[in-house]
Amino acid sequence: MKIEYDRDTCIGMFQCVAEWDAFEKDEDAGKAVLADSEEQVEDVFVREVPEDAELDAKFAARACPVEAITVYDDDGEQLVP
Repeated sequence: MKIEYDRDTCIGMFQCVAEWDAFEKDEDAGKAVLADSEEQVEDVFVREVPEDAELDAKFAARACPVEAITVYDDDGEQLVP
């Protein structure tokens, strides 16, 4: 499973931070940060989701009010949102 985070879309509500500890607050920028991720294209960050964190990653994606977080299964099918 992988997660994709669009930092440009993020509005800094930090609801993802409350749901999964892979997201951190960047108070200066007013945006979340996805730890251990790689920038795929400008402001779009991707990382693998550990098996023990799959539920947390899904909750983080569902909690985002602007759908800046997308979760994909191992086949590349979009799961959330």
